[in-house]
Amino acid sequence: MNDQNANFSFETSYEKLEEILVALNSGETSLEKSLELYEEANKLITLCSSKLNQAEQKIEMLIKNREGALQTTPYTPESEKALDPANDNYS
Repeated sequence: MNDQNANFSFETSYEKLEEILVALNSGETSLEKSLELYEEANKLITLCSSKLNQAEQKIEMLIKNREGALQTTPYTPESEKALDPANDNYS
């Protein structure tokens, strides 16, 4: 699984998760094969979750600069505070 991390595709991994779910729900897989599938699904879920979290952070960091053009800002805990309306010092 680690070799595939470099070529990780959310869509492909999600499709594989769906295939695993069908196989596990079929009741036709052996206990040993079910455990292997469950292990693979767990890794895929972790990778998909990480990819979604990264995408969410990038979206949250899209801000308008003074000219109205979009720019991205690297995610940091400090930059997250800057986007929080509770920390708005200009009101």
